[in-house]
Amino acid sequence: MKYIIVGLGNFGASLAEKLTAQGNEVIGIDNSMAKVELYKEKISHTICMNATDEFTMSGLPFADTDIVLVTIGEDQGANVMATALLKNLQVKRLISRAINPLHEKVLQAIGVDEILHPEEETAERWAKKLCLNNVVDSFELSEDYSIIEANIPKEYVGKTVREIGFKRKYNLLVLTTIKKVEVKSLLGKTKVEHQVQGVAAADSVLDDSDILVLYGSNKDLQVFLKQKLK
Repeated sequence: MKYIIVGLGNFGASLAEKLTAQGNEVIGIDNSMAKVELYKEKISHTICMNATDEFTMSGLPFADTDIVLVTIGEDQGANVMATALLKNLQVKRLISRAINPLHEKVLQAIGVDEILHPEEETAERWAKKLCLNNVVDSFELSEDYSIIEANIPKEYVGKTVREIGFKRKYNLLVLTTIKKVEVKSLLGKTKVEHQVQGVAAADSVLDDSDILVLYGSNKDLQVFLKQKLK
């Protein structure tokens, strides 16, 4: 896949390096030439550029880029301006970093597709989340094993865990499922909650809105996701 990462601070640079190492094409952008020089051997491409300048930004290959991430952390103003500019340029998928709750509300108002919280989430987790199709979240247990949350493949909707045979076919263990349930508040307003269903039973039937929680080796997880969740 192809990524553009705006802001090569600690988080942005680490994410860009991990995505590059996994075989993706990454363009890393920063207004500091020192950072651009520092990471030019570790990231596919690095460019020194002012991300709030519409003229220079419009020259980037957004039409061929799958995901654009704004990881600027120190300057909230630059973060918001760059995010708004990218939204205006109609990039395919826009993810931006939030510094605080108010900043997050501003980004949501702009209409970003997803919010980054580097203080709570690691670059390792985001690299996996971005690279594997339909992964909702992931938890790195070691270099080789992970727990991931993934959407249900269409062909498995209505089937039981036993019928699918995760262990036999993919060498993966289904830990549990998470269901989206509509609940009403005391004021009568309806909202959607994610409810963990407990330890998965062999006769558990999978619904199209369920989220699978799977454990296994990173290699087996990648094989399953690439083949079944395209």
